[in-house]
Amino acid sequence: MNGVLVIDKPAGLTSHDVVNRVRRILGQKSVGHLGTLDPSATGVLPVVTGSLTRLAQFYLHSEKSYEGVIHFGFATDTYDADGDATTAARPIVLDLEQLRAVAAEFQGKIQQVPPPYSAKKIAGVRAYKLARKKQEVTLQSIEVEIKALEILSTDGPCCDFCARVASGTYMRSVAHDLGVKMGCGAHLKSLRRTAVAEFCAEEAHTLEELAQAAQQGTVEELAVHPRKLLPQFPCVTATDENVALIRSGRAVNLPELSRERLVKVFSGQRELIAIGTRIAGTLFHPGIVFIQN
Repeated sequence: MNGVLVIDKPAGLTSHDVVNRVRRILGQKSVGHLGTLDPSATGVLPVVTGSLTRLAQFYLHSEKSYEGVIHFGFATDTYDADGDATTAARPIVLDLEQLRAVAAEFQGKIQQVPPPYSAKKIAGVRAYKLARKKQEVTLQSIEVEIKALEILSTDGPCCDFCARVASGTYMRSVAHDLGVKMGCGAHLKSLRRTAVAEFCAEEAHTLEELAQAAQQGTVEELAVHPRKLLPQFPCVTATDENVALIRSGRAVNLPELSRERLVKVFSGQRELIAIGTRIAGTLFHPGIVFIQN
């Protein structure tokens, strides 16, 4: 199968665990994902299969959306509910308007220190490996962008939130840093990703649903329609003659499109065969080819 499946990742599995399960369900090795989710997090995990694993390069900096719960009153070493408390617990009753005012300070481009338990490297070693050994973890701050952060409601020491962030933003760090600003400590109690790039929760399927579809031979029905992929690039349908040329990596003339540099090239309605790069005029080179000789 060559396609994109939006999996609703359950809590307790790593993103790599999900990829391995999809490999077993589909019976194919060429499977990858478009953006890691923490094991405790749930939600949208786009999975690419077959030749379309080559699409991953276009999703390295994708915008992501989340909803979740932050617990105030104490911080943890992992910045989420799976870690050990690093501050003494204290009773907290949140003021919604005060919290919203503090959260507003986090919107835009800010400096953020990744969690000690993260995949960031220190002298070539993943930070979480050092943290698990109780070794000192000192990470440098990085610039991230929080495009929207809305505190929806409060309930005792917890608040519900939704957020839209640029790639590389750690929601665990957002929760931790909010706790610092509020002067009481905080950690991420739960997190659900609701969107990655053009993929959203409404089109997500559980691993159980995928397994059932595989048994029934209907997996293709769960896949995202190829023409919905990379919506920033226009679609063009190649003639049979051009499909043969693209198959051998040769440049072809395609119908005039407004002057976009990159286009999605299809054979028929559903088969994505290449990402074409404009050379001049209507002449495009198939820089990435998804069909084999």
